[in-house]
This record gives sequence, C-alpha cells and structure tokens, in this order.
Amino acid sequence: MSTEFLWYIPNQVAPGHRGEPVSADHNSLDTLTEQAVALEQHGWTGALLGTGWGRPDTFTVAAALAARTTTFEPLVAVRPGYWRPAHFASAAATLDHLTGGRVRVNVVSGKDDLAAYGDTDGDQADRYARTREFLQLVRLLWTQDHVDFHGEHFQVTGSTVLPRIEPRGDRRHPTLYFGGASAAAERVAATEADVQLFWGEPLAGVEERIDRLRTLEQRLGRAHAPLQFGLRVTTFVRDTTEQAWADAEAKVAELARTRGSLPVDPHRGTAVGQQRLLDLADRGDVLDDNLYTAPGRFGGGGAGTTWLVGSAEDVAKSLRRYQDLGVTHFVLSDTPYLREIRRQGDQLLPLLRD
Repeated sequence: MSTEFLWYIPNQVAPGHRGEPVSADHNSLDTLTEQAVALEQHGWTGALLGTGWGRPDTFTVAAALAARTTTFEPLVAVRPGYWRPAHFASAAATLDHLTGGRVRVNVVSGKDDLAAYGDTDGDQADRYARTREFLQLVRLLWTQDHVDFHGEHFQVTGSTVLPRIEPRGDRRHPTLYFGGASAAAERVAATEADVQLFWGEPLAGVEERIDRLRTLEQRLGRAHAPLQFGLRVTTFVRDTTEQAWADAEAKVAELARTRGSLPVDPHRGTAVGQQRLLDLADRGDVLDDNLYTAPGRFGGGGAGTTWLVGSAEDVAKSLRRYQDLGVTHFVLSDTPYLREIRRQGDQLLPLLRD
C-alpha cells in the first residue's frame, strides 16, 4: 500500500498559532492559498484543516482552497452534531464532484463548545454511539440510492445524495479518517473508519494500538476494507541534528516563558489520547531516538504535544520506523508553516519516498 504525506493548514482566528509569525492577514484567503499552492509545488498530497467552534468554518475554507488549487486535497475535519449526516454527505459529495475527487474527511468526536452551536454534551458512550451512526450513514449515502436508516441518533427515509460520488479506481468515496484512543473510540474505528489517526506516541505505544485495533476488526466483524493507520505529529527539522535540538530547546523555553499569557484549552487533558501524550513527559524529555515530550509540559497540545526533532535524515529514519509498524498516512507540520512546507517537502519527503 502506498504511503501518503499531508500537512496542516492552521485555519485560526487568532494569529501566532504554535509559533507562526503574527500578521494581520494570517487567515486571509491569499495567505492560506499560498500555503496550499506551496504544498502542491513541494510534493505534499494535501493538508488537514482543523475544526472547532470559534474557528473559521472548516468546510468553507476547504472549498475556497480547492477552488484555487489543482491537486491539493483538503482533509476536512467535521463534527457530528455540528453537521447532520445527510447534510454533510451532500456537501462533501458536491465538493468531491467539483474538485474531481480531491476530498478527504476527518470525523472528530472530542469535546468542543457544543452548547454554542446547539449541541448537547452527552457522555462518552453516547458521543461515540452517535459517531458510529454518523459514519455508517454518510458511507451509505455516498454509495447507495434511496437510503433508509433509522438509528438512535439519526434517521433518513428514501434519501439519495446528488451528485453521486464517482468511483475512482479503488476509491468509492472520500476517505474517512478518525481519531480517539478510548476503548469506545477504538471500537468505532475498528468497524467504521477507513484510517485511524494516532498522535505522536512512542513506537511501542503505536504498535500496541495497531495490534489491538486489528484484533478488534476481527472480533467485531468489520465489513469494509482493512483499517489503515495514520500519524499526526510535529516534525521539527533543521539542516543538522545539533541545530534542530538547539532550536527545539529554545522554542520550548519560549513556550515556558509565555505559558501564562496564552489562553488555556478547557478540554486539555480530558481526552484519553491527549492525556496519553501529556503523560509521556513523566517518562523523560526524549523517548525513542528523538521524540521530544517537553513541549507538552508547557502548553503544547494535540499534535504540538510531542515533536520528532532532528535533521531530515533523523526524522525520516523515525518516520520509516512508524511505516514499518503499518502506518501509511502521515499528517506532519511545524512553524513557520510556509517555510516548513518548503523545507520538509524538499528535504524530508524525498528521503521517505526513497
């Protein structure tokens, strides 16, 4: 199976995301388009667009960037509850039609400011039961006509999404990515997702989770093609190993200095996967060869909690070890975003593709 390399585009309201230079036009269409075009020019398949209330609407940003590019594939993060499944299936099918099959989807179930857009904060089991139905129904609407679905959370009768998704080789519909490390999340991934995304855990942790998910696939009776695996991680690349570590340590020192002035994520540490990352710092600042855990102690969250640090050769070696475990989808990033799109596209990706 081929390996795919995507980046991350920071659709944020506030400037300065993860050390990005502060500018008034940081989230303008021209700025984001410049990043998307650079991704096309420097060997990347596309980019993840994160979601959350209080950020630019992810699907709108994806549609705008797709219209200004030719090969760029947006990995559009969406939330059940913010979207109804039939509404989303129709919107995604339309964008897929208009872009010639360039849409990917990341379904997110983690906590958000749900009340702000009229959703409710159910318990974990309820949230993932709803996510399971969302994935089931969206897939049905993309692949079947006259769909009847009567679940606990969603219902449709005689529903046909138009325009129809055009099959392209083995691709019958946009790839469905999914994250989550709880037992409830892993059951959903094992049966309903196409790609399970991991954050930057040590190799042993990722290997353990892959083994568990493959066992769950068999035990729960997966009806789709085998589950694939992806890694979402910060890759901190410099020309030499020494320069990379000097810059990484300086950046963490700056995180420590400014920590009290930055807004605190109210959901930091509530998700099982995020807590797994935060706990890694107790095992040491550096795990495996070059997985840097110190950023998590000073406010780094999500993919910014741990960094793979080193020269392009160092980081490529580490990423190839994840490939050896079965990871085939990589979503990488570092700041400044545009500079690193070019640097890592030119220095890191050729080593991985070799």
